[in-house]
Amino acid sequence: MSDLRKIIIDDTEVEVDPALTLIQACEQAGIEIPRFCYHERLSIAGNCRMCLVEVVGGPPKPAASCAMQVKDLRPGPEGQPPVIKTKSPMVKKAREGVMEFLLINHPLDCPICDQGGECDLQDQAMAYGVDFSRYREPKRAVDNMDLGPLVGTAMTRCISCTRCVRFISEVAGMPELGQTGRGEDAEITSYLGQTLDSEMQGNIVDLCPVGALTSKPYAFTARPWELTKTETVDVMDALGSNIRVDTKGREVMRIMPRNHDGVNEEWLSDKSRFAWDGLRRQRLDTPYIRENGKLRAAGWSEALGAAAAAMNGKKVAGLIGDLAPVEAIYALKELVEGMGGAVECRTDGAKLPAGNRSAYVGTASIEDIDDAEMILLVGTNPRLEAPVLNARIRKAWLKGARVALIGEAADLTYDVAHLGTGRDALSELANADHSDKKDLAGIVIVGQGALTLDGGKGVLADAMKAAAAANSKFMVLHTAASRVGALDVGAVSAGGVDGALGGADVVYNLGADEIDVAAGPTVIYQGSHGDRGAHRADIILPAAAWTEENGLFVNTEGRPQLAMRASFPPGEAKENWAILRALSAELGATLPFDSLAQLRAKLVEAVPHLKDIDVVAENEWNAIEATGDGGGDFGQAVSDHYLTNPVLRAAPLMGELQANARERQSGKLAAE
Repeated sequence: MSDLRKIIIDDTEVEVDPALTLIQACEQAGIEIPRFCYHERLSIAGNCRMCLVEVVGGPPKPAASCAMQVKDLRPGPEGQPPVIKTKSPMVKKAREGVMEFLLINHPLDCPICDQGGECDLQDQAMAYGVDFSRYREPKRAVDNMDLGPLVGTAMTRCISCTRCVRFISEVAGMPELGQTGRGEDAEITSYLGQTLDSEMQGNIVDLCPVGALTSKPYAFTARPWELTKTETVDVMDALGSNIRVDTKGREVMRIMPRNHDGVNEEWLSDKSRFAWDGLRRQRLDTPYIRENGKLRAAGWSEALGAAAAAMNGKKVAGLIGDLAPVEAIYALKELVEGMGGAVECRTDGAKLPAGNRSAYVGTASIEDIDDAEMILLVGTNPRLEAPVLNARIRKAWLKGARVALIGEAADLTYDVAHLGTGRDALSELANADHSDKKDLAGIVIVGQGALTLDGGKGVLADAMKAAAAANSKFMVLHTAASRVGALDVGAVSAGGVDGALGGADVVYNLGADEIDVAAGPTVIYQGSHGDRGAHRADIILPAAAWTEENGLFVNTEGRPQLAMRASFPPGEAKENWAILRALSAELGATLPFDSLAQLRAKLVEAVPHLKDIDVVAENEWNAIEATGDGGGDFGQAVSDHYLTNPVLRAAPLMGELQANARERQSGKLAAE
């Protein structure tokens, strides 16, 4: 490519994009540059000076490689490529000087600091530090601030890299942190001493290169080298964020984000990061049978026998919850439909048509948001439904995208043109002339707040019509991690939930805790937590949570991803698919698989695109017919952001966060 520029880094000639900074050019050449303040997803601060390099022929002093671009370099006297040195005596001396200054006031906390073992300052002090300090004055100390129940602070350790300030202002869109004072009195502090309000504040713990910001719930519980690390995916919302689950023995100790540019970049919402708190509490660890109105513990053979006896010869309905893996959904569908029953996954009443992937998934990928010039949100509040997706929309807005909303007004961390609150505004928009917008990259994002209305099918048709008229891409933002996978395997019945439950003698509830089953039918509940579904159940079959079994989940853009087992289920609890396989044998209608691999082979045979892990399939556009039914305003799909599923409701920490959020919403401060 002609627009690349030749430069020489440490005697190696490389061709790089002139818009790159020197630190990025060095990385492309395979040379690691130390840094504290630079982060590729944040704006450049250039204030830690650790990334100094020597620019030959430039000023007679080292240059900050994060703040200088390749195009700013001057060629040699005879037009030779510019030369950069990263290992020269000048660079070595400069970096050692910077490290010595950083360690002047840094406390000797390493043995009691939670960052120990994964601390950038420790690593770089080994490489560039000296074994003896020339500093004899007392070290400065700073008061700690209270940022709330998630982020612990030890601000004396802070090296003023300002990563936390830039993240909370730029990515999270909540400018709640800043730096005050100058020189030795400079310190990071929160606005008016308030606690943090963002749904993504946990990311500043990952960004902090020292131990100034740590995870409060994880504090002093484990060291990084004691933990077993498992790469998996998150199911607390439908985004399918890539995560790493760290376990110590059988317990999950913490959840961290993994980098995936197509899904969550390297961010994670707080409810996903701290959900492990709920994996330890209110767990179902033994089967139960209800006798004389009370539940009593039972063995597996007795519980499965009782379930088979209840189901035999009866009309069975299957309900699918929000956290079920695709394998378990498929197994339940085969079992129940084999008995002449029906299964239903749209427990919130969403009017999503099965069989038409362009209508229940859409044609847009999450990554398409980055380059969008127009974004229309219909009946959704992405800040509560998928905070990481909301940060992505904010990123597009910062680049100049215009965002419009039809539905309930909300603070989404970016400016929104509010076009109306319901179906009338959407119909008007769908029927308007959009020929002037056909050349603009646009996305229409429809949420469950619009699709769960009585006229949800008409809303979906209007939204698809509006997308087609403006030549925009289309996306359905789901709130349940299992929903797209369940729709892919066809776990739906005519008439929705009422159609499936109508006249049913037995309801097989696969972890559906967001729905009340009326009195009458016998309820068999298979799930991990003693939540609403278990309270209503007559027979309880304890199952693994998503971190305790291998499973397939399909995210809101239709990307199949594997959740890997990080620990084991407690007590007598078993894997979801295995319970259904054992029950089918009791019923005398044995399902045709004996292992997860065999089940996946059957699943892929039935739904071929599920074999393409981490690939977003292209969906053929298939617009649905508009219906005149239903008007009215769109609602909110998520009212309590931190309490959307049984794992979160079991976590005391999430209850505290939700209480804090309600308190903030109820009354503004006097200063405002």
